[in-house]
Order: sequence, then structure tokens, then C-alpha cells
Amino acid sequence: MKNKLFSIFLFCFILMPLALTAKGSGEQSGSSGEKAVLEFWTWRTEDVEFYDKVIAAFQKKHPNITVKQTALKNTEYNTILTASLQGGGGPDVFMGRAYGGLQVLANSGYLMALDNIIPELKDYSEPAKQGARSITDGKIYGLPALSQAIFCYYNKAVYKKLGLKVPATWAEFISNLETCKKSGIVPLANGSKDGWTVETLLGGVGPNFYGANDFFNAVVAGKTTFEDLRFVEAVKKIGELRPYMPELFAGVGYTDIQGSFINEMSAHMIGGSYEAGTFRSQNPSLDFDAFPVPGVKAGTQYVTFYADMNWAVNAGTKNKEAALTFLKFLGSTEVGNMLISELKMVSSVPGVDTKLDPFVGKVITLLKNSTSYIFLVPFRYEQPTGSALWQAAGQGYLAGTLTAEQACKNVQTGIASYYKPFQK
Repeated sequence: MKNKLFSIFLFCFILMPLALTAKGSGEQSGSSGEKAVLEFWTWRTEDVEFYDKVIAAFQKKHPNITVKQTALKNTEYNTILTASLQGGGGPDVFMGRAYGGLQVLANSGYLMALDNIIPELKDYSEPAKQGARSITDGKIYGLPALSQAIFCYYNKAVYKKLGLKVPATWAEFISNLETCKKSGIVPLANGSKDGWTVETLLGGVGPNFYGANDFFNAVVAGKTTFEDLRFVEAVKKIGELRPYMPELFAGVGYTDIQGSFINEMSAHMIGGSYEAGTFRSQNPSLDFDAFPVPGVKAGTQYVTFYADMNWAVNAGTKNKEAALTFLKFLGSTEVGNMLISELKMVSSVPGVDTKLDPFVGKVITLLKNSTSYIFLVPFRYEQPTGSALWQAAGQGYLAGTLTAEQACKNVQTGIASYYKPFQK
């Protein structure tokens, strides 16, 4: 009897921390006609006020449903979310990753399949749904929320002061950076402390050197590799940016990069379209615009595209009806238009008003010539992911511990360990 009681006590003791950190999947069950409390998690700590507005608008229409927002650091989000879901808790509704990030949770049974629940999915674009679809069973496990592009932001006031023009070639881009450096302005805010920002650098610089969609399609099909001279050349171009990055750039993390551009301490920043809203909120007087990082020759210039985020529902929620009600609201044109007008992001929702913000309109124009995020879209479904391999290799290359050729070989070797088209 004592052993049995001890076992019960030990079991409860082990589960208690998980219960405390996960908060459970809502505090009480409830349909749309009953009171319900939903846990809603995001990785956008900078957008807490925005989602407070979204929640307020939702609760005005559904006063019986209370939504509690938790915003976690982007770099910690995946770990905390997965641990919470594994413990049988976690949020009811949450920001879900796309592509391989979604696949991991879907394979584990943590996500609710939406194909037969959300009929509006048929109206979403195929590229948006690609980021929400499982490659295992073909089902859609997220409601597409945002599309992103990667390009180079620039400070228009600095350009006006120094008499610079938007570059049409790589040589002109380097010349602009050099002019900024001679004028005492940090030319490029980017650093390499956080690996994912090095992947962003590749997303900004790479396409117009490795051949955009031609190379992307060839490498996915296994008709070429990441040791292709075109890809090696693209990596070397990133290396040419080192003299224009901040001093000790290896210790410069994402918040430093972002803060430098926001506070007008640097003239350029290679980043995603998701930055624009933060720029506006943190420094309303910041006069900025963006351009694709150009290639050797003037002409058609490509930007990197990806489906950024999906709204997901915890398969284990005790508040299914309420959670789906909130999910549908997040996928409404009302919220889609708010994402455009307030966060300056490209909403994936069909029927939104893309003219609500001029910068979003520009991003949509740039996306007419786009190529998929090369490691995020096809190579994040197995371990080691293409992203993890490139981030480590890219950091090593920028630090000078790897040559461009070695960095590319490391990526190729890692992906080839599981990717069958590379094993022919």
C-alpha cells in the first residue's frame, strides 16, 4: 500500500511542473453558448498591443469567450510550446510554424486538421497552403496567416543626404555601402550572432547570384547540389558584406540589428517584410523603403518568398468550439486588414484590401518576382535541417573558420545524409 501511495505521489510530483508551465488547454470547456477561457500563444513579443486589439474586437462579438494572450521570445517559442503540448497542456490556439515546423507537431498529433472544418481554405492561394500542409498525409493543419519577403531596407533620409540612388547592380550596392562607411554611418546593420539572421542574409543576397527559381528547382530535384559554383558564388557575396557590417559583428544579435536600423544608426538592413510594422511603431519618424539586393547585372531582380505563419488549434483543446470560433476570427478579412494597416504585413487571407498600406503594396509588387526560401521550404522536414546546417556553416564562413566552399560542402553533406535525390 505504501509503495502504491508513493508511486501516485511521485507521478503527481513529476507532472506538476508541466501543468504549471503549460497552463492547460483552456481553463474550462465550453461551446459558443457557454463561457470559455482560451489560451492564445504568439512568438511576437513586439506585437502584444496589436493582438490585445484583436482579442478585444473578438470578445466584443463573443463576450462568452475570454482569450488570454501569452507572448514568448521567438528563439524560445518552439521549445516551450512543444514541451507544453507533450505534457498534455499548451495553448488552445497559437501561432504555428510553417513547412517542417508544422510537420513535426502534426506528426505528433498535436494539431487539429482543418480541411473539413474551414471551408474557406479552398479560397487561399496554393503557396500559402503549402506552408500549412503536411507532406505525410496531405492534410492542412493551419490557417495561413502571413506571407513574407526578404529584401534590403534602406534609410531614405541617409540616401537623400549622401545623394545615393537605389542600386540596380551589386557594384552600385557596394558603392553605396562604401559611401556610408566613409561618412561615418554604419552601412549595414546585420550581424551573425543569431544563426537565423545569417539565413536571412542568404535569403536577401542569394537569389540573384545562384539563379533564383532555376537553381531552386534544380537542387530540389537533385539535378545539382549546394556545391554548385553558382551557390558558392552567392555565399562569397555575403562575405563581401563583412567590411560594412558593425564592428565585432559576430556578437551582434537580432535585437541589436533591429535597434540599429530603427534608431537610425545604420543605413541598411537586410531583413523580412515583417520588420516594417515594428519600424513604424518604434520610430514613427523613420523614413525607410526597400529594394531587392541586386545581382551582377541590372534587370529582373528576385526576392525570397515564404509562408511565414499559420493559426493552429491544439488537437487536445477542451474548448474545441470556442477555439474554432476564435480561429475563424483570426482568419477573417477584418483581422487580415488589421495585419496590413497596423503591422504592415502581407496577409494571406483572400479578399483583404492590399491598398491599406503603401509599403505592403510595394512588397506585393516585389513578390511578383520571387523565389522560395531555399532552406526553409524544402529542407526543414528532416534532421539535420537545411536551415540548421546553413546557419552553422554561414556563421563559420563569416567568422573566417570556413571557406565558402567548405561551408557549402557541410550543407550538402548534411542534407545528403537523408535527402534521397542527393543519394543517386
